[in-house]
Amino acid sequence: MTDAWVALEAGADPVERLGELRRAHEVFTSAGRLERPVRSVVGESWRRSARARVSPESTARIELTDADLGSYRHEHPLARVMPLFRELMGTFASDGEHLLAVCDAQCRLLWVEGHPGTRRRAGRLNFVPGARWSESAMGTNAPGTAVALDRPVQVFAAEHFSRPVQPWTCAAAPVHDPRTGRLLGAVDITGGDGLAHPHSLAFVQAVARAAESQLALLSPPPRSSPVQLCALGRDEALLVVDGRKLRLSRRHSEILVLLARHPEGLTGDELLIALYEDESVTPVTLRAELSRLRRLLGPALLLSRPYRLATPVDTDFDTVARRLASGATTAAMSGYVGPLLPVSQAPEVVRLRRRLADQLRAAVIARADPGLLGDWAYSPWGEDDLAVWQTLASVLPEDQRPAALTRVQELDTWQRDRAQGR
Repeated sequence: MTDAWVALEAGADPVERLGELRRAHEVFTSAGRLERPVRSVVGESWRRSARARVSPESTARIELTDADLGSYRHEHPLARVMPLFRELMGTFASDGEHLLAVCDAQCRLLWVEGHPGTRRRAGRLNFVPGARWSESAMGTNAPGTAVALDRPVQVFAAEHFSRPVQPWTCAAAPVHDPRTGRLLGAVDITGGDGLAHPHSLAFVQAVARAAESQLALLSPPPRSSPVQLCALGRDEALLVVDGRKLRLSRRHSEILVLLARHPEGLTGDELLIALYEDESVTPVTLRAELSRLRRLLGPALLLSRPYRLATPVDTDFDTVARRLASGATTAAMSGYVGPLLPVSQAPEVVRLRRRLADQLRAAVIARADPGLLGDWAYSPWGEDDLAVWQTLASVLPEDQRPAALTRVQELDTWQRDRAQGR
């Protein structure tokens, strides 16, 4: 662990450092200038916080409540390792008057447990389940910065960007899906100045690694569906077959997406129509592609007459669609990492891509949740979506509204100019 990642070096006086950091924080928030002894990791986070227009007096928004929170937590992958978190950290948190917190990949707190008095004090800051603590919402804080950087981080007292949070010190580490490497969220320990010790950072990192090991044991590839296909936000799909990862070509990606959507199978003519805009493409061309795909997958997986897959396929786009159909908009949004095969022009893939995006977008607008709308509006596929930005501007707190209104005006002007051929 390098010094840059440890809040207090050996021999540092916490009281003296706190005073220096408060003065440095005041200089930064008033003049935008970084001064010693602000660590580089903290200074960079302060800059990101300022660019996101986070107020130094900000309070966290609660985005998940009651039934939504309960159902989302129940199906979240980190629910499976909460017993481990409690076993490893519960006594430490209670005895030390600290809190154990676990957030998802969007920095929404899912569990906050520990000393009752500490929980009551944290509740006044909305450090509670369902609240969003991302850097873009709350500025520098351990879970938010750990997720932003995808690495363990410790934040001491006045290193927090939000002044109301500066009495606290915290350390957090990200947790990943051991099979795919996908970021699932972070585990955090929050409390007093004593947590600024380097051991706290090492401890929370060890807990995160133990959780990933436990997930690997608890989550072997499902026997009923040994094939997983990831095609959201990717030009070339990733296929996992019995633990073996295959990166597919663009055409093979399109074929696998279509066959996964049609487990009953497709004839050669049906595939030809679904894949090719150019009607001059011959069946020979398609058969050659399928022959190459069969060599890649093996003859036991890709069958013919009709063309179909021999085993069920678990796809990321079907997972999002199922969550939407059940009304779990937050869970659907968390699984949507981008449009389906974004550059594909295969007619059927284009239809599937538009249908899923339109359904999710409509659900996000209807939900009118600032966090979900912000996730869409600040994504590469939603940054020019006028309707989403308008809805976001209408539901944001007044102090956070100006940036969204500016973007609405920019998009409205751009669309009018485009319509007039300027």
